[in-house]
Amino acid sequence: MDKEYIKALAEKLFSIDSPSGYTGNAIAFLEQEAQSLGYAAFRNEKGNLHIMVNGCDESRTVGISAHTDTLGLMVRSINADGTLAITALGGPIMPTLDGEYCRIITRDQKVYTGTILSSSPAVHVYADAKSKARDCDNMLVRIDEVVKNKEDVKALGIMNGDIIAYDPKTVITPSGFVKSRFLDDKISVVCLFGVLKMMREQKITPKHRCIFIITTYEEVGHGASSLPELNELIACDMGCIGLDLACSEYDVSICAKDSGGPYDYAMTSKLIELAKREKLNFAVDIYPYYGSDVGAGLRGGNDIKGALIGPGVHASHGMERTHMQALDATMKLILAYITE
Repeated sequence: MDKEYIKALAEKLFSIDSPSGYTGNAIAFLEQEAQSLGYAAFRNEKGNLHIMVNGCDESRTVGISAHTDTLGLMVRSINADGTLAITALGGPIMPTLDGEYCRIITRDQKVYTGTILSSSPAVHVYADAKSKARDCDNMLVRIDEVVKNKEDVKALGIMNGDIIAYDPKTVITPSGFVKSRFLDDKISVVCLFGVLKMMREQKITPKHRCIFIITTYEEVGHGASSLPELNELIACDMGCIGLDLACSEYDVSICAKDSGGPYDYAMTSKLIELAKREKLNFAVDIYPYYGSDVGAGLRGGNDIKGALIGPGVHASHGMERTHMQALDATMKLILAYITE
């Protein structure tokens, strides 16, 4: 694993706001990165990026997906006092957003800063400041502009439906931890590019034709619903940690079943055997509240079989953390699968 490449790519990708529905800038960056590595890439109509990799045997096509869309918010309406009412994009843990800085992105690409707050934000004023529910109905955005009413906000060009992106707070520690919002699933995107770079530099050709797919609507359920002619799809997405799960921040997780049901038995078994053969830190788990691009692909009517892997990520949809060891194991497992 090229740690310096992984760090630099992660820091750049995480700095590009890309909530579901607003992923164009991130996809353009990744398209340019794929082309700089020497790969042909194109976008489909919904904005997913397809990176083409020739194989020794072109009779089968294997897809490997990760999603660059993230959680976020949208302006629901403008309040009379000049604050913004909000609606969620995806499923953020809303209490973790209380006090977070954010950016409001208008339709004409003006960007204003603000803060996400409870509607009872001051303990000296509101009796329920500590106890009030932190949800979309009881939270708002305070804009960092002189706005005293709804008309002042509209004069800035802010309107209903504008994107609200909040800070990822990305930090990569000397001890190898990657902590940030949106590791789900930008860190898997970084893993896929790490594999692409490794294949190019080491002149590795996969066994079958591969399409690396960066999806753009996974957090809202339909990222990979429309696929090219694939025979199978591996979704690379965050591995769950907690409850009775075996995965840690140092492992590649192999998911046997999520909320949509079991993954393909033969593919999952092959991934387990490869992880053992390569002596990787890995875990096999059942995810209780989870869906992936494989599920979206199957619900979209694609005739595929699918599996799910990913680096172990702690505190999903909140302040997430993983470790370089998990990224390394994930990349090695992907490379082993597509060259086997």
